Amino acid sequence: MDKEKTGLRTWIEIDRKAIEHNYSIFCKLTPPETKICAVVKSNAYGFDLMQFSKELVRLGVDWLAVDSVVEGLRLRREGIDKPILVLGHTMPERISEAVEKGLCISVSNFEALDSVLSQSFEKKPKVHIKIDTGMTRQGFLDDDQKSLLAKLESVKEKIDFEGLFTHFADAKNPSFPDSTKKQIELFNKWRDVFQSNGFTFISHASASSGALLYPEAHFDMVRIGISLYGLWPSLEAKAYLQNRINLEPVMSWKAILSEVKSVPQGTKVGYGFTETLHRDTKVAVCPIGYWHGFSRKLSGIGSVLVNGQRAKVLGRVSMDMITFDVTDISDVSVGDEVVLLGRQKDGEITAYEMAGLDDTSWYETVTRINPLIKRIYKS
Repeated sequence: MDKEKTGLRTWIEIDRKAIEHNYSIFCKLTPPETKICAVVKSNAYGFDLMQFSKELVRLGVDWLAVDSVVEGLRLRREGIDKPILVLGHTMPERISEAVEKGLCISVSNFEALDSVLSQSFEKKPKVHIKIDTGMTRQGFLDDDQKSLLAKLESVKEKIDFEGLFTHFADAKNPSFPDSTKKQIELFNKWRDVFQSNGFTFISHASASSGALLYPEAHFDMVRIGISLYGLWPSLEAKAYLQNRINLEPVMSWKAILSEVKSVPQGTKVGYGFTETLHRDTKVAVCPIGYWHGFSRKLSGIGSVLVNGQRAKVLGRVSMDMITFDVTDISDVSVGDEVVLLGRQKDGEITAYEMAGLDDTSWYETVTRINPLIKRIYKS
């Protein structure tokens, strides 16, 4: 076992070359003048905020986007000086810290704007105004346009209106583009109004799916999240583009096999005796469970890889342990490496598969893996 894995029962491996490959795809897809903003919110989708951000900085990314001021300040403490956009709500009490450290704040309603304007700063706060073009989540609505324009005009000396942006609600299926095209059209109207009134700003609308499927919405910047991590924003986009674009999964989740035992047919397994073995079975134990992020819904239906072969989960997933069937796998021993997510020899378990069995999205599958599990970045 590698020295960095010594003493670990479970760990995450992150492939640096895959990160670089995925980043290069978007460098080629977007015009040279379009900036790339790497979305590293929520602990970089579970891939480790600091390490993943440093990889992107090394590769030359233009911007980083986080969910909260807390994440942005963490990046600043680690010496990252790239422009950082806070996408989520900023509490009034944290605005001064954000401004002091040069974080850009998203403003999506008049209350948030007033919170910024009500405070005094040594330097101008940088704000990105968010427009609701159809997501019905954050953002100013069409009816707010005149009032917002007048207010921003009156406070030009107080704030730096740096960006205008929106977010697409349904850009992931290339077969149904109408709603996204309407959002693009509405956003363009907002851009035209602000530009005609003398404002200059960075326009951005596209996340991974928008950047992949709607080149007309690249604007001045694209915000790339899930696809930098090697995952498609949707299965529809994957089917449509995978013959032209190859995203490489970045994450593998591994653990050690901690126990092996042979039990007779008819033995019951796990809490509630939810599974009865229908043959003499070699049962293996792995010291991870739903606390670590291995969903309880995978009880009795999920799989892991042992020696490159699939081993079905037996019985109920516990908080800190799972059991699985290794009867048909040869040379299984305590201490063997088990792959929960990723490749091993000819076998592979994907985030798409895990999410499908869990009745959720692969976004959730990767982001909920316990952040206390060590992430090991490998070249």
